[in-house]
Amino acid sequence: MVVKKAILAAILALALGGLAMPAAAQAPEGPFAQDFRLLTPPVPAPLEVFQDLEGATLRLADFKGKVVLLNFWATWCAPCIREMPALERLQSILKAEGLHIAAVSIDRGGKDMVTRFAKKLDLRGLPLYLDPKAALARAFGVSGLPATFLIDAQGQVVRMMLGPAEWDSHAAVGLIRYYLNSDTQRKGMGSSS
Repeated sequence: MVVKKAILAAILALALGGLAMPAAAQAPEGPFAQDFRLLTPPVPAPLEVFQDLEGATLRLADFKGKVVLLNFWATWCAPCIREMPALERLQSILKAEGLHIAAVSIDRGGKDMVTRFAKKLDLRGLPLYLDPKAALARAFGVSGLPATFLIDAQGQVVRMMLGPAEWDSHAAVGLIRYYLNSDTQRKGMGSSS
């Protein structure tokens, strides 16, 4: 419940457009960073379950140790459709550096609808997941699509964005790479003690 309240407060601040959130130390600045709002303090990712395309039940905690870009979308959402190829390109750019994109569909049509959609857009490398009852989306307080959250390797939600983005842009790649590098440095410091 605390997680949902913190995320809802950030969504409200974003919707009102006036509340500035402090930037992360040394994180890249600019319009993209301002749109991809920093959550201060970060909050633990919700525990609700979702599914992969094979029907296996997952939780975001299953990705602990990885930086995750969680994107809620639907096949009927025009802005979602426009940003999906950019998400796939981002996955190919940063996968080797440790980024995992979780593109979570809230479509009630399930696997068949999502796989047909992916085939139509020729999405081959983007990890797609299902949340047909929108339990995970509700836990995040999602009220519009697309909605995207950045979760650090410790399982903390650190950034959020409502609406579409150019995820493969230089600014987006740089900002996400900052979190990938921060987590890599943290792991390196932890292993030397």
